[in-house]
Amino acid sequence: MKVAVLVGGVGGAQFLLGVKSALGLPAIGEPEQDSPHEISAIVNIADDVWMHGLRVCPDLDTCMYTLGGGIDTAKGWGRSHETWSASEELASYGAEPSWFGLGDRDLATHLVRTRMLRAGYSLSDVTAALCDRWRPGVRLLPVTDDRVETHVAIEDPGGSGARAVHFQEWWVRYGAEPPAHAIVQVGAEEASANEETVAAITDADLVLLAPSNPVVSIGAVLAVPGMRAALRSTSAPVVGLSPVVGGRAVRGMAEACLKAIGVDSTAQAVGEHYGSRSTSEEGVLDAWLVHSTDTAQIPGVATRSVPLLMSDVSASAEMARAAFDIGGVALPEVTG
Repeated sequence: MKVAVLVGGVGGAQFLLGVKSALGLPAIGEPEQDSPHEISAIVNIADDVWMHGLRVCPDLDTCMYTLGGGIDTAKGWGRSHETWSASEELASYGAEPSWFGLGDRDLATHLVRTRMLRAGYSLSDVTAALCDRWRPGVRLLPVTDDRVETHVAIEDPGGSGARAVHFQEWWVRYGAEPPAHAIVQVGAEEASANEETVAAITDADLVLLAPSNPVVSIGAVLAVPGMRAALRSTSAPVVGLSPVVGGRAVRGMAEACLKAIGVDSTAQAVGEHYGSRSTSEEGVLDAWLVHSTDTAQIPGVATRSVPLLMSDVSASAEMARAAFDIGGVALPEVTG
């Protein structure tokens, strides 16, 4: 079984645990023996940012740490057993930005990544090298090796007028409170999807859109040239899972992102935003799962209401099984 999953950070990582479990794989780490299954996670890189001279890739790292067993499970991001001595020292120097903390254990990942990038390795190569340590049991594929960053147009909270800030500054520093006038994936038009990423979609038995932020996670992946075309041309069914439950985003501040692009915070509206492969020229969905309390009717898209709250790995696995089922793809029999 080959499964390709478009993901963002925390929610995407938790959903990947469920996909692994649904296929009979250990949720964390690799199976003890070679598995006949291949899961390719196509990961958003538009949240990536330079901090203190280091390249930080939040979504890639969250997936890697979660699937490899090194995540801070209480927060859902960052390293377990983290310490903050380096950040405290940076604050003592008055080094900016002070609003973005780098844990000491996490810092090692960024140091290795930055050194390899400056030596000329691609982000894909660097990610594969980092995963040699973590053994996530999933191929983590940056959607592109080109630089793409999400920027947000806001009114400066300091009163200096309108300005564009990196997504991380809007999200972390300001808590997404200043209304976003526009959200733009800077560099996306000049980027190109990695060949391995496109092949993962083309060769898949099933393609899934995780219940990640539809604007700055899945939306940023779809903004990379070649991605939408790959999704529209693959012979595999494409199934999306709603990140909105009862009119509210399950995680983060996705409602502010949806408002910025003029999309209501409903499962119906997000499904319409992704669109149907069969009835629209840009649509990517064949099927759409919404929470058991929600409904949706989208021409050309099969819809079903199922529980979509990832309270634990078992719940995430049930979501994955529902996605296989509505996509018409039989899960292999799981033994043991």
